[in-house]
Amino acid sequence: MSTPLGVLDLVPISSGGTATEALHNSIDLARQAERFGYARYWFAEHHLNPGVAGTSPAVVLALTASATSTIRLGSGAVQLGHRTALSTVEEFGLIDTLHPGRLDLGLGRSGGRPLGPPAAPLPAETPVVDGRAPNGLRIPERFSFAHLLGSPRAALQRRLLQLPGAESQDYGEQIDDILALLAGTYRSADGIEAHAVPGEGADVQVWILGSSGGQSAEAAGRNGLRFAANYHVSPATVLEAADGYRAAFQPSDVLDKPYVSVSADVVVAEDDGTARELATGYGLWVRSIRSAEGAIEFPTPEQARSHVWTDADRALVADRVETQFAGSPGRVADQLEQLQEATGADELLITTITHGHADRVRSYELLAEEWQRR
Repeated sequence: MSTPLGVLDLVPISSGGTATEALHNSIDLARQAERFGYARYWFAEHHLNPGVAGTSPAVVLALTASATSTIRLGSGAVQLGHRTALSTVEEFGLIDTLHPGRLDLGLGRSGGRPLGPPAAPLPAETPVVDGRAPNGLRIPERFSFAHLLGSPRAALQRRLLQLPGAESQDYGEQIDDILALLAGTYRSADGIEAHAVPGEGADVQVWILGSSGGQSAEAAGRNGLRFAANYHVSPATVLEAADGYRAAFQPSDVLDKPYVSVSADVVVAEDDGTARELATGYGLWVRSIRSAEGAIEFPTPEQARSHVWTDADRALVADRVETQFAGSPGRVADQLEQLQEATGADELLITTITHGHADRVRSYELLAEEWQRR
């Protein structure tokens, strides 16, 4: 296949493991992904999750850059709600001084940003009938994140991430400031220049990540930037996100036409049964996130099977479980081709979590081998 594959890593901690082991495993996986031929390796940003060690993408990718040599490395995404444009540009500029031309600065909106009113669904150009895109891709019912984003835990996270009295900058303005600081064209409202050193002139690719066709997709399109749509986070709105970005796109010095990456949760093994067994813990792990408890350490299949599921539990995770691609290399590659066709993705971003590190490495290896044969 000519469609590149990338990796999205949360630095997951398995039950019985430690954050130290998780970090070593992620660095090892990045080395292996480079060898398997993956195009890029991104680290997510999450906070107050006992089962996720990926709290600072810049720190982890800096460590990983020293352990790899060719694969692109980046953030998926830096959460701008609790950061400034200057601190973000300076961080990535610092890494770029030692690893030039390898960094992707992926930007997201959350992380300390106060909860606003839920966005109304946008009409998608791609029709969805009976929960399916025209080519059969599963598009489930829209999931409401209101209970999660409005939870006491989310409020605590915002309080701990931001300085007292601090307010998040308007997201569109923040993107504009980042681009200006990178280009060396920043001017304050009263005309004062600011130059980020290191950072100004850094050879980084700027991406915007989004789960809908709202402000993130609009900001990416308006600035002619690359956009990453999150099928693995919000499968119901992936078509809306891609369509919204393309509708807003304006050619820039970076791109003359839209460029979209789409993410997917994937587990691959030699056969379907083994893959489904390795994916057994996924539903329970998603439940811990969706219930606002914070991501638990990823369970073994035995631990997952011991959970007594309620109807409310099943409803909480249904859209994520039914859109995870778990199976043999051929089956999963077919599903990824279907996702690429439905969304028009230029790249696919693969996120895989299993309890055992060797199983996760093997999943990426099997997928790469099958993808390269197509």
